[in-house]
Amino acid sequence: MEKWKVYMEIYQLKQQGFRVRRIARKLGISRTTVYKYLEKSPEEMSAWMASTKTRYKKLDPYEMLIHTWLSEHPDLSSSQIHDWLREENPTLQIGESTVRGYVKGLREKYNIPKVEEKRVYEAIPDPPMGRQAQVDFGQTVQKTPEGKEIKLYFISFVLSHSRFKYVEWLDRPFTTKDVIRTHESAFQFYGGIPHELVYDQDSLMVVSENSGDLILTGEFQAYREERKLVLHVCRKADPESKGRIENVVGFIKKNFAKNRVFGGIDQWNEQCIAWLERTGNGKVHNTTKKRPVEVFAIEKQHLRLVTKEIVLSNVDSSITRTVRKDNTILYLSNRYSVPLGTYKKDKDVYIEVTDESHLLVREEKEGSVIADHIICQEKGRLIQDRQHKRDRTKGIPAYIASVSKQFEEVELAHEFLTEVHSRYPRYIRDQLQLISKAIKTAPEFACEALKECMDRGLYSATEFSDIILYVKRQRQEDSAQAEPEKAPIKPLEAADKSVLLTKPKIRDMNDYFAILQGGIPN
Repeated sequence: MEKWKVYMEIYQLKQQGFRVRRIARKLGISRTTVYKYLEKSPEEMSAWMASTKTRYKKLDPYEMLIHTWLSEHPDLSSSQIHDWLREENPTLQIGESTVRGYVKGLREKYNIPKVEEKRVYEAIPDPPMGRQAQVDFGQTVQKTPEGKEIKLYFISFVLSHSRFKYVEWLDRPFTTKDVIRTHESAFQFYGGIPHELVYDQDSLMVVSENSGDLILTGEFQAYREERKLVLHVCRKADPESKGRIENVVGFIKKNFAKNRVFGGIDQWNEQCIAWLERTGNGKVHNTTKKRPVEVFAIEKQHLRLVTKEIVLSNVDSSITRTVRKDNTILYLSNRYSVPLGTYKKDKDVYIEVTDESHLLVREEKEGSVIADHIICQEKGRLIQDRQHKRDRTKGIPAYIASVSKQFEEVELAHEFLTEVHSRYPRYIRDQLQLISKAIKTAPEFACEALKECMDRGLYSATEFSDIILYVKRQRQEDSAQAEPEKAPIKPLEAADKSVLLTKPKIRDMNDYFAILQGGIPN
């Protein structure tokens, strides 16, 4: 709305007796703007309007540069231009909204419309009855009777021909086991199985599209083979290819969930089933102009029969996650800690979501739980267990006490190591590790080296290592100088007589002469 038009409407409403609050609400502007306009006379307003059209703009020095960019790249966004300007001039302080407004003005001034690729859509007929169902997930944030907010998750199914729908809700994120269970519930609700199921690329079911050769999660692959399901997975970032279920998800959010108070998950699901019967499947569909429940009565006959019941207890609900270098795992855009030392290159752990919204982490699929976290409903948070942190206060005294016990004189060693700690507080762990390593090389000389260091005022691990090597070398030299004891001479009489009587074989000299002359000895 133009400023002059706003000014005139403000004065007209004011003359009619409207208060400032009502004027602001009626025109969709702030009260500050209303007060500012009421303070100006028509002449002042006209002068102010003229000044705004000719005033200097901060980006005017960059007008030709931006014009060049827009001429070469008409599809360039204002966000990219903002980044390029900062790259050209790092000292430039300008807001992205300012750049957006300036770029919009330049496009109008030089007639450079933004080029956008438009997708061409084609209407396709509905598939035959019982042929296809589309599946997708959604989530909403609802108010509780106490006024708090809770995030709810749902999975929705819709038969592509009749538009007959099924929905099931959870108050925690879905696991693969939940997905399989809700599929079974949907098939029971429909009284049969569609010949084809269309999905988005959700990590609970699909690992990779793999150019058409789908790679599914292990649990869902087993379920697919058990039920002999035919799956079709849409390409990434392509919601239009399954428009029916996308519309259903929006319909559920806006018609059922919006402004409804959450009183418990069981009650919520009961209300949703009643809504499906009353509205979701009971009202005339805007496209088909038919009631889904009436068309479904015929389509139901074309579904595959549910021949046997699946035992869900045999389905594994665990999911794998890769441990990051900082000993955390990612789940729903949050980082959850695992014990220090868990990380190894390309190491995966198994996670499981409980009904109480707890995230359990195991190193082995059936192993013990190494981390137990309450699932956070926010995003970008670090959820860390105190037991997973390094204890920097209690660890050092315990380490000093442990190394002191490697000496015979524990109290003297503790005094020495405490002084090392005071001199090298930042590197005390490295110091203690080096001292412990030096003791293991010559434990018999540790106390002597300790006393020598304290007598000379040497309080560091490297100096202790040098002293203990020096003491060891001195003792070796002293022992070498001492005359060794002579071993008793064993008389020949004590030897085996058969050895004494043994004589070597004697060869005739003519044999040697024959060899030297090139002949063959006899």
